[in-house]
Amino acid sequence: QVQLVESGGGLVQPGGSLRLSCAASGSIRSIYTMGWYRQAPGKQRELVATITSERSPNYADAVKGRFTISRDSAKNTVYLQMTSLKLEDTAVYYCNADITDTRWRATNYWGQGTQVTVSS
Repeated sequence: QVQLVESGGGLVQPGGSLRLSCAASGSIRSIYTMGWYRQAPGKQRELVATITSERSPNYADAVKGRFTISRDSAKNTVYLQMTSLKLEDTAVYYCNADITDTRWRATNYWGQGTQVTVSS
């Protein structure tokens, strides 16, 4: 079994910062692309940022210059550093990863989500 566990969400004022973490655990052989998505109330889930196993990042236009994605391969963990947060960043943030397990099964996994609320 493989699971993704997010942490780091919370309430922050506009202009503030938060750091999200997502750790993958279980019978992992390899992790390829990892990323963050978010879903605001009444809206579809959308891409925030992804990072490949070669650490090549990709960002949604809405977060470029404010968010930074990184990963620690030794810890099977991906991070999202969020700065200059805006009201419209309020959403449930989901971790996502492409993982091959020890039985060579390739699966796309989702975390359970962590709430980020930007409010004054």
